Amino acid sequence: MSTPKHIVKRAGHTEEYDERKLYASVYSACLAVREPAATAELVAEKVTGDVNRWLANKHEVTSYDIRRITADSLELYNRDAAYIYKHQRNLG
Repeated sequence: MSTPKHIVKRAGHTEEYDERKLYASVYSACLAVREPAATAELVAEKVTGDVNRWLANKHEVTSYDIRRITADSLELYNRDAAYIYKHQRNLG
């Protein structure tokens, strides 16, 4: 079992990393650019996996770090969705 990851939010508080929230926001960004649901699911799985691998040896990161790494990964799969992800705060 892995150690919980702590995310330092913009307001300064921390919360546990929730892979489901990340998946939902990437999935929503893909749907927002009219990606078919099945493709959006695949992209969300890939990006979430990329972020999880990046987080593997970290105990605490900032929400900015998560957004940056997620956007970089999403850029590889869908540039338009990455743009939406970078510029919208309330996805998912």
